[in-house]
Amino acid sequence: MSGNGGSGTNAASATHADKRPNELLTSWFVRSGWSKGELARQVNRRARQLGANHISTDTSRVRRWLDGENPREPIPRILSELFSERFGVVVSVEDLGLRTARQSPSATGVDLPWTGPQTVALLSEFSRSDLMLARRGFLGSSLVLSAGPSLIEPMQRWLVPSPPAPRSEPEPEPAGGSGRGRGRLSKPELDLLESTTVMFRQWDAQCGGGLRRKAVVGQLHEVTDLLQEPQPESTTRRLFKVAAELAELAGWMSYDIGLQPTAQKYFVLALHAAKEAGDRPLGSYVLSSMSRQMIHLGRPDDALELIHLAQYGSRDCASPRTQSMLYAMEARAYANMGQPGKCKRAVRMAEDTFSEADEWDEPDPDWIRFFSEAELYGENSHSYRDLAYVAGRSPTYASLAEPLMNRAVELFAEDGEHQRSYALNLIGMATVHLLQREPEHSTVFATEAMQVAKKVRSERVNTRIRKTVDTAARDFGDLGEVVDLTERLAVELPETAEAV
Repeated sequence: MSGNGGSGTNAASATHADKRPNELLTSWFVRSGWSKGELARQVNRRARQLGANHISTDTSRVRRWLDGENPREPIPRILSELFSERFGVVVSVEDLGLRTARQSPSATGVDLPWTGPQTVALLSEFSRSDLMLARRGFLGSSLVLSAGPSLIEPMQRWLVPSPPAPRSEPEPEPAGGSGRGRGRLSKPELDLLESTTVMFRQWDAQCGGGLRRKAVVGQLHEVTDLLQEPQPESTTRRLFKVAAELAELAGWMSYDIGLQPTAQKYFVLALHAAKEAGDRPLGSYVLSSMSRQMIHLGRPDDALELIHLAQYGSRDCASPRTQSMLYAMEARAYANMGQPGKCKRAVRMAEDTFSEADEWDEPDPDWIRFFSEAELYGENSHSYRDLAYVAGRSPTYASLAEPLMNRAVELFAEDGEHQRSYALNLIGMATVHLLQREPEHSTVFATEAMQVAKKVRSERVNTRIRKTVDTAARDFGDLGEVVDLTERLAVELPETAEAV
C-alpha cells in the first residue's frame, strides 16, 4: 500500500513541476479586459446554455487555468467561443494553449476521417462556427488553404471503399409516407429539403454568393442535426446527398465572395458527404468546383489532378452533361499550364460529349443543369483566352476565343437567369478585345459588365472587372473611353467590404 501511495505522490509532484503558466491564454485574457470573476460568470452562463449544468467556475478556477491547468470539455470550446466573439476573429482551442481530449481536424487541414458519423460531426461543427462568426472573413482567417500533395492525396481516398458500418436490425419506413415518428423524416419533408436546395442554387446563380450564404449554411447545419437522429438507411443517404449539395453550395458562395480557405473546407466536407450518399457523379461535381478554385488561385497542376480524379471516379456513371463539364474544366487546367495541344483536345471532347446530352435516358440532377450550351461556349472560350495570356498575349488564341465568347454572351443575355455568368462572360469578352488591341470594343463590354455586377453580390465578378479595367488603363490609358471607364468604375463599383 505504501509503495503505491508513494508512486502516486511522485507522479503528482512531477505533473505539478511540469505545469507552466499558460502564456497564450493569459495574453488573450489580458487583452480582453475581463476580470477573472467576469470570465467565470460568462463561462457558467454559456455552459448552462449548452445544458452543462454541472459546470460551476469561480475566480480561483480561472486562476488555475492561467497557471497552466488544462480544463476538461466543454470548457475549452466555451472559452474558444467567448474569446472569438470578444475579438471578432476565430480563437481556436489551440490558440488558447489548451488541449482537447479529442484533437479535432475541423479547424484546419483537409485530411479528414472518411466515416459517416465523423463527417456529420465535422459538418455540424464547421457550419456552427461559421454561423457563430457571421461577419465576413472571421472564420476564414483561421484557416489555411491546402494545395499540392497535402490536398490531392487525401482527396484520392474518395475512391477507396468504406468499411461496412455496423448495422442494427432494419426498421420499417414510416407508414403512409407522411408524419413524423421518433425523429424520422417523411417523404414530403425530404422532398421539401431537396427543393429548398434547388431554390438556394437558383438564388446563387441570379444574385451571387454574397446574398444568401448564411441561409445556406444555416440550412446545412439543420440537415446535420437531422443526420444525428435515427433514420432509415434510405433516408440517411438522401440526407447525406442534401448535405453534400448544401456544403458544395456554401463552398461555392464562399469562393464567390473571396473566402477561399472557408470555401475549400466546405468543398472537402461536401465530397465526404457525397461519398456517404454513394453519389459519385455528385462527388465529381464537387471536385470540379475545387478544381475551378485551384485555377483561380493559380495552381493549374492541382486543378488537373482534381479533374482527373473526378473523371476516373465517375466515368461509368456520370451523364454526358457532367462529363462534358469535366472535359471543359480539364481544358481550362491545360490552358493555364500552357499546353495548347491537350487543351484543344479537351475542348473537342467537351463539345462532342455535350452533343450526347439530349440522348441521355435519365434526367440530369439539378446541380449540373447550369451547364448549358452557354456555359459550354463560355468555358471553352475562357480556355482559349487563358492560353492567349499564357502564350504572351497571343492574338491567335484570342481570335479562337472571340466567336465562342460572343456566342456565350448572346445566350446568357437571352437566358436572363444566370446573371453572374452573364457578367463573367462580358468581362471575358472585354479581355479578349484587349488581347486583340481593340480597347474601344473592350470598354463597351466592361461597361455592360459593370451594370450587371451591380445586380449581384459577387466579389469574384467585381475583382475581375477591376483587373480588366486596370489592364486597359495600363495599356491604353490615354484613350478617352478608357479614362471614362476608369472614372466610372471608381464611382459605380467602389472597393467596399461586403457583408456575407
